[in-house]
This record gives sequence, C-alpha cells and structure tokens, in this order.
Amino acid sequence: MLSRYRATGADLPFSDPCRAHGVATEGYFWRLTDDRARRTIIAMCAINRDADGREWAFVGLAAQPGNFARYAVVPTAGADSRRLGLWAGVGILRADGEHLHIDLGPDAMLRVRLDGAAGWRRPRAYGALGVAHAIPALGQYWHPHGLGADATGVAVLGGVRIALADARVYAEKNWSHSGFPDTWWWGQAHSFTGRADVCAAFAGGDVRVGGVPLSATAVVVRIGERIVRFGNPLLAPVRARVGEDRWALRGTSARYTVEIEGRADPGEAHVLPVPLPAQRTHVPGSLQHLDASMRLVLRRHGRVLFAGESTLAGLEHGDRAHAEAQRARAGDGLALAA
Repeated sequence: MLSRYRATGADLPFSDPCRAHGVATEGYFWRLTDDRARRTIIAMCAINRDADGREWAFVGLAAQPGNFARYAVVPTAGADSRRLGLWAGVGILRADGEHLHIDLGPDAMLRVRLDGAAGWRRPRAYGALGVAHAIPALGQYWHPHGLGADATGVAVLGGVRIALADARVYAEKNWSHSGFPDTWWWGQAHSFTGRADVCAAFAGGDVRVGGVPLSATAVVVRIGERIVRFGNPLLAPVRARVGEDRWALRGTSARYTVEIEGRADPGEAHVLPVPLPAQRTHVPGSLQHLDASMRLVLRRHGRVLFAGESTLAGLEHGDRAHAEAQRARAGDGLALAA
C-alpha cells in the first residue's frame, strides 16, 4: 500500500523525499561553483520509466565559462528506494549523498566527494513543498536536499582537466509521475558576497491539483544553521513575476519575508534538454543561465537578517518552444547529443 502511494509521487510525514518513488521521472541535479575561478558546473541525471516500465537515464554535464555541454541517453539505470542513491550504465554515473561520479567520455568527466552538506538538519514533517508533498499525483515535486557542501575532486571539461578544492555544491531532487511540466521557473545561488553559509533556491511552474490548473512557487533559504521555507499558499505565499531577463519573487510568512531578484542576458543561456520518459529520448526543454546575478534579502519581523548579491547564480526558464527556437538560432553549437 505504501509503495503504491509513493508511486504517485507523494510522501508521508517525516519520510525522506530523496528516496526513489518509482514514478515516471526521478530527477537529480547538482550545481558546483568555484568563486576563485569564476566557474560553474552543473550535473544532471533523470532516471525514467518508458512505456514498458523499463528504466533508462538521461545524464548531462554543462559548464561556464566555455559554453561546455555534453549529454547522453543511457539504456540501463536505477535509483535507490531506501536512501539517496542512483546509477546509470556501466561506470557512466554513480551518486549518493557523499559522492558524485560522471563519465561521459575522455573530454567530459566529473568525480567529486561532497563533505559537510547542509540541508534538512532538523527533522521536519515535509520537504520544500510542505504539506503538498503528501498530495498524490501533483504535476511536479521538488526538494533541495543539499544547501552548501564542499566539493573536492576533479573535472574534465572539453578535454581540460580542472582540480576542484574549494567549490561549493547545491543539490536537489525533482520527480513526477508524468514527466516535466510545460512551463516552469527556477533559480539557485550560494556564492553571496561576504557569506559562505547562505544559499537560496526557488522553483515554480504551472501545475495541476485535482485537475485544476494553477501557478505555484516555493522558496528555500539557508542562512547558517537556519532554513526558512516559503510557498504555502495560505501561510507563506510567494508571488513571482518572471520575464525573459528578470526573475522577481517575494515571499511572506508569519515571521519572515524574502525578496529575490535575478537578472540575466537572454542570449547567453544554455539550452538544456528534458527527457520524454515513455519515448526513451529527450528534447530541448529549458534555457538556463549558469552565471547570472541574484539579489537576496531575508528579513525576520522586519529586521534584515541578510542582504547580498551573487554573480554566479543559476536562473532558468522552462519552456520547450523557446528552448527549441534558441537551439535553432544557435545552430550546431547547441545541438543535443544522442
């Protein structure tokens, strides 16, 4: 009975959202930033189920500077239903809460150890979406489980070997019983001026609840050992205004308010693919900026707890039509690998 409930994407209170649910798509995402080198690396893996229930994976690496990107469809894959853990192919990807290993060929590799990850340190009834995690068959679920780890290891990007010693890592999971939504918006940053222990992330989109369409946004802010969550429509609502070059959000709760403003040049976005689970393939799905700017202000009872800016932020528009048009304009340089 519990496995059938979780196969809708839902979670009982105090359960681990990072465990595999057995839905159509289990998405895993890591974002590494190296302030000294002004470098950002993103790694992604979607464990998918095709029309016959067989698992396969979409695996990708991208980085800036250099406009590097490499993607692959892997015919065999799996994710752990007991804890955070996943694999794809023979040696192509293995990951858990402490390690991330991706090998997409001699010119595309990432091998890091994650230490001191900050996430949901105290037991909480639900993840980033609050009580919405208990609702079956939402269009999309989202939970950032790593809000600032230290990464040590090595990357090979376009054949260039890069030692990673002081990189910071953000990690999240998203999952759905029906694949990716038609439109969404997303952002994340640590690397804020003057504070290494601050991390902000948001995700929103057009979803359906009980067949009723609506737009919803969730925000999570970590400041030191404190984690503040916004997104409950009644208790902590978030208003979002998103355009091609601007992401503006404001969230309120009984004690806190958050303001986030992100800006990026629309012409400098990476075109990221999204998987089509049933068809075992992928299509252009989103425009993501790897080195955008984000301004964050967090207040408690009107008093500023933190105000700062990151110029290594990630900002994303999820829109298949726009992503396909951008890829077509860019030509072969942004063609998706098979």
